[in-house]
Amino acid sequence: MSVYLHGLGHFHPENVLDNAFFESLDIGTTDAWIMERVGIRTRRTVLPLDYVRATKNADLRAAMEAALYTNAETGRRAAEMAIARAGIQKSEIGMVLAGGSALDTVTPAEAANIAAALELEVPVLDMISACTTMHTQLYMMSLMDPARLPPYVLIVVPENVTRVVDYNDRSGAVLWGDCTVAAVISTHVPGRAEILGNTMASSPAGHDKVVVPRTGHFRQEGRTVQTFAIKQTIRLLQDLQRQFTQPERNLYFVGHQANRGMLDNVCKSCNIVPERHRHNVESFGNTAGAGSASVMSQHWDDWLPTDDIAVVGVGGGLTWASYLLRFGANA
Repeated sequence: MSVYLHGLGHFHPENVLDNAFFESLDIGTTDAWIMERVGIRTRRTVLPLDYVRATKNADLRAAMEAALYTNAETGRRAAEMAIARAGIQKSEIGMVLAGGSALDTVTPAEAANIAAALELEVPVLDMISACTTMHTQLYMMSLMDPARLPPYVLIVVPENVTRVVDYNDRSGAVLWGDCTVAAVISTHVPGRAEILGNTMASSPAGHDKVVVPRTGHFRQEGRTVQTFAIKQTIRLLQDLQRQFTQPERNLYFVGHQANRGMLDNVCKSCNIVPERHRHNVESFGNTAGAGSASVMSQHWDDWLPTDDIAVVGVGGGLTWASYLLRFGANA
């Protein structure tokens, strides 16, 4: 079944967490320490900076109340960009899928909150797999019966993860930034790009390696997760290269925006030259399931009909996934 992408949208909140801010928290970090380990200079947050500085985000309930935006609001903003780029009316959306790593509500579904913010009365459903959430949503759509789907489906991944970060934990605090992405998808109407080669897999034996508890801060086994992420990303990217490389087309790589060193390692192993690697982790941090799509959204006006994008994701669960986004006038 063909799955087409009609529009992408993204939203980054205004408040900037730069490395100087983390130095001011007095948690044992410096700009040099952060750049050497993760290559991130700045991130965005929905939290007020004075709130983070004063509380180190010790109380997660207070963080929800202090946040400048809800997931529904950031979802609405990203969705409106995606819908405008798709060139359709909001009323043409027939279903909303959503999910992320730090939900506002378990019930109702996050998709219901976002649909309400958009004033849409359509079926809503959450699909969640941490940092591979959008990958999973696209993979599941590729398995669905097109006859049972509406012409246009809106996918939204709000990742306002700084609300669950412990800002006393220097190893985790410097990683995360907030971003929300949205995509207009169709299995009926050809669009600007086609999604090919969808894959998704998981190993539940590693379920405890990346965790956001219902009532606690984010935690992960950093070294274990990074080794897993690099290994799986290299394998998935090489599979896409073997399957889809064509001399007349430009193959780009967009990976999970976890840290710059991991991405550089993958590019070196897979012979991806710098001009074919698109990324934003150094400016926006690890934005969980919104990372790769936000990169592609930021470059939306730059993609050519001869461009292919190998997109690879890894995340909690543990999960790994990939697809090729093929642009073209006849896609």
